[in-house]
Formats: sequence, structure tokens, C-alpha cells
Amino acid sequence: QVQLVESGGGLVQAGGSLRLSCAASGSISRVAAMGWYRQAPGKLRELVATITSSGRTNYADSMKDRFTISTDNTKNTVDLQMNSLKPEDTAVYYCYLNDFKALYWGHGTQVTVSS
Repeated sequence: QVQLVESGGGLVQAGGSLRLSCAASGSISRVAAMGWYRQAPGKLRELVATITSSGRTNYADSMKDRFTISTDNTKNTVDLQMNSLKPEDTAVYYCYLNDFKALYWGHGTQVTVSS
């Protein structure tokens, strides 16, 4: 079993920054990728950013100039640095891990951006 725990969410004013962190633990043999999705009220869960074990990154278009994803493969952690936050970034942010066999999700961390 794999567990993911997110941290770092909170309330921030528009234009501000937050850093989200996610730590994975449990029976992890190999990691294909880790990353972040988000879900705003009344909307579908959407991709934020992903990073493969080789360091290849992928971002949603609306976030690639403001967000930076990074990972520590030795610790199975993934971080998301979010800058120039906008009210529309308000959502629950979920961390995930793909170990080539399954997808695992964290419980999410709330990010609220006030205008």
C-alpha cells in the first residue's frame, strides 16, 4: 500500500506564492511519475503538473509560466512552487504517484487565493 500526504496549502492573496509538498511512503518499488492535479468546486479534476522519474516535466498551459514542479527521487517527494497566484487557482490540490502498476492519490490540500 502507498500513502501520499500533501502539505503547504492555505490562504494567500492574489499575486502571492505558496509551495505545496507531497511525501509518498509505503510499498513503492519504482516510480514512473509524480505530480499534481487540482479540483475547484463544481469542476472536474484537472492536471496541474507532472514529473517523471527521469525529470521530464509537463504543465497545464495556464500554469507553466507560474508553477514549478520538482521531485526528490531518493525520498519519493514532489513539490509544487506556485507563484503569481490568481483567484482562479483556488482549488483542492491533489498529489499523485504512478508506480507503473497503479495510481495513488493523496487526500488533497486546499489552496485559496483571495482577490
